[in-house]
Amino acid sequence: MTTRTFAGLIVFALTLAPLGAQAPAGKVELKLSLPKPMFIGTPTNIKSANLEVSGKSRGPFYVPKGTVLLSQKKTVTSSDSQPVIGDLDMITDGQKAGGDGYFVELGPGAQWVQIDLGASHPLSAILLWHYHTQARVYRDVIVQVSNDASFKTGVVTVFNNDHDNSSKLAQGKDKEYIEVAEGRLIDPQGARGRYVRLYSRGNTTNDLNHYVEVEVYGLPK
Repeated sequence: MTTRTFAGLIVFALTLAPLGAQAPAGKVELKLSLPKPMFIGTPTNIKSANLEVSGKSRGPFYVPKGTVLLSQKKTVTSSDSQPVIGDLDMITDGQKAGGDGYFVELGPGAQWVQIDLGASHPLSAILLWHYHTQARVYRDVIVQVSNDASFKTGVVTVFNNDHDNSSKLAQGKDKEYIEVAEGRLIDPQGARGRYVRLYSRGNTTNDLNHYVEVEVYGLPK
């Protein structure tokens, strides 16, 4: 486990188990239900100075025994209360297909969505899909956890790829990535919170922000 701190925020680095690894004591492999891929192959026309190497297979991910999906059907709020397309409750409705009618489109610039889990939980995994019909990179993806709905105190940053601090939430060290059907799996390293807030600031196709689904896993209260 690697821990970093930026501007008073605690930041955890993601660690995935290697392929073929045995589950650590007290943990089990997280079984995920993934949508059908919408495109095949590795895009070559996406430019980013901070882009991770694509094409790597995601190995098994282990979580504490008793981990459950906490976010399904939970209330979602946003910095854009009137999405251009879709309704905010689609972000936790369990529907992950990437086509028309399955995503929410928020306005341009920096925007966030926030999930209220209803109670504070130690979190085991966060899986998110911005958009996977087309290969894109979403900018300034930042994921934070807190027990404060306003995110003024007790904020834990579990992912941040804003490498130049353009969103003014602290410079991040994580890599940008290409959206694919398997989503982006984030390890919150047991960070505890009731609220999960996810930021983005446009993408390589346009200035808008999109979400297909967000899944938050953790231990029951």
